[in-house]
Amino acid sequence: MDTTNVPLQPPSFGNLITVLSIDGGGIRGLIPGTILNFLESELQKLDGEDARIADYFDVIAGTSTGGLVTVMITAPNEKNRPLFSAKDIKEFYLNHCPKIFPQKSRSLWVAKIIKALSGPKYNGKYLHKLVKEKLGDTKLHQTLTNIVIPTFDIRLLQPTIFSSYELKNNPSLDVAVSDICISTSAAPTYLPAHHFKTQDVATGDVREFNLIDGGVAANNPTLLAMGEVTKEAVRGNPDFFAIKPTDYSRFLVISLGTGSPKDEMKYTAEKAAKWGLLQWLTAGGSTPIIDVFSHASSDIVDFHLSVVFKALHCENNYLRIQDDTLSDVVSSVDVATKNNLNALVEVGENLLKKPVSRVNLETGVFEASNAETNGQALIRFAKLLSQERWLRHARSPHGMAAGAAAGVK
Repeated sequence: MDTTNVPLQPPSFGNLITVLSIDGGGIRGLIPGTILNFLESELQKLDGEDARIADYFDVIAGTSTGGLVTVMITAPNEKNRPLFSAKDIKEFYLNHCPKIFPQKSRSLWVAKIIKALSGPKYNGKYLHKLVKEKLGDTKLHQTLTNIVIPTFDIRLLQPTIFSSYELKNNPSLDVAVSDICISTSAAPTYLPAHHFKTQDVATGDVREFNLIDGGVAANNPTLLAMGEVTKEAVRGNPDFFAIKPTDYSRFLVISLGTGSPKDEMKYTAEKAAKWGLLQWLTAGGSTPIIDVFSHASSDIVDFHLSVVFKALHCENNYLRIQDDTLSDVVSSVDVATKNNLNALVEVGENLLKKPVSRVNLETGVFEASNAETNGQALIRFAKLLSQERWLRHARSPHGMAAGAAAGVK
């Protein structure tokens, strides 16, 4: 029986809570995009060619470029199916990144520095027009599964989290997903901050948003997604079974990074000790201050989850896929040349062949944790996701009604 067009039934009918998380990283979104294509193809082998990532996850979280991917694979088309399949992500990035991040001659480095000190590197006009055309008037409540996307409000100096779970408590968050994408991608120095307003139909109250890149709040939003789920369970949401604080075995988590530079490409205290504002913004052709907080945020979340899942004897329920061997140009977030974009696709493909690894915060190096490759782990997770989906369907009123109609006892 085909359940592709049947919504994923609530976790209360199954054994697990399924979570997918995608880091921020500009054009490096091609790396998790390639990984997602592999995962979706494995799900299609199990459940048919119409299977999509959104059919299997209770919540998908994404930051910055990860937020864009999250919306792409969860926003509905006219048939109420995902607007983009995972295989579409690659072509989207290859076709549009060169226009979002137009490349200028390296000989104009002085002009680049002046631009960096006087305004964002890119005006964002193409990106803004693109997402509004693709996503139209789709609102947060319309996504095909729950999503969690962080941004940061520079007027309030605090995170603004766009979470499907919070809509009942805070309807002002039910904004156009195009505005969410523009906001979470507005990386300081690269793209302009995004301002918009919403009005509550019932009360007439107006809410104002002044937002920048979600990486300021959580470049790796895995914990954020798990926290949103846990809040719902604590609130007594009937869709969730009771979760104890240490019951991580009920979570099935895939967390996708966007890569980081190899050791020799990173910075040193000896060099940074001499830096002023200009160097922190432009040293090495990159933006060190942005690199520092984004990579620190990503790795510390991975470290925390690795420790907790292992301590609670359920480490096989957590998969983090990340590459810390990117070279100079490939590690950039905006060098959108054809060669570099294709190199990022190759990074994603090679990651599938590498062993599952964990970051060691004492050395900053990713170390192989077992003999399983990332590709093998994704095949294992695809089977678990498919089994969980079928189990929920069979236990739910929808599945039982279908079974009764078919004469199944």
